[in-house]
Amino acid sequence: MTTKQRYALFIAHFSQAMPDAATELHFSTTFELLCAVMLSAQCTDKRVNLVTPQLFASYPTAQALAAATADDVYQIIRSVSYPNSKAAHLVAMAKQLVDQHSGQVPCTLEALTALPGVGRKTANVVLSVAFGQPRMPVDTHVFRVSHRIGLVPPRCTTPLSVEQELIKHLPTDIVPLAHHWLILHGRYVCKSLSPQCSTCPISTFCKHAL
Repeated sequence: MTTKQRYALFIAHFSQAMPDAATELHFSTTFELLCAVMLSAQCTDKRVNLVTPQLFASYPTAQALAAATADDVYQIIRSVSYPNSKAAHLVAMAKQLVDQHSGQVPCTLEALTALPGVGRKTANVVLSVAFGQPRMPVDTHVFRVSHRIGLVPPRCTTPLSVEQELIKHLPTDIVPLAHHWLILHGRYVCKSLSPQCSTCPISTFCKHAL
């Protein structure tokens, strides 16, 4: 099977199986999305969704969060992973939004990654989900599943190389959806330690299952 054929089968299956795939993080504004994605680093969306209602109620805007202390935020998010550093980053991020962007979340990779605590993956999620840009954030699920299916070759050993390979082969309008397809398939079917290959609906074209 060629790479082109595998991508075609991948797109055909998930376009039908998950036509409306979306992030499982809860948010109502771009600012809330940015905060939630920052909190989700090495943490489950389910855990993040448990703390964000209080966080967003207390600090609904960048201006409100910029006026908080890291300890204030820590008290709300202490059940997530790395709460100390995330609390400090959230406050610092909000202050920079206020100082440099009038409290608004910017829509470029360069501006987003210049914010404290915001790396390429987080920035790409915001650009994809909030601004509809054809970005491919690569987390552990996307990295693992894209390799297992055979969408990317073994030489792609970094998140950036996986991102670039996926972008190269996916139609522009499919990229944002494909990001969620890979995450959700990795979260519920193609799990890290126990992939459900025997019942997987894409086992007929998945390189790992063949």
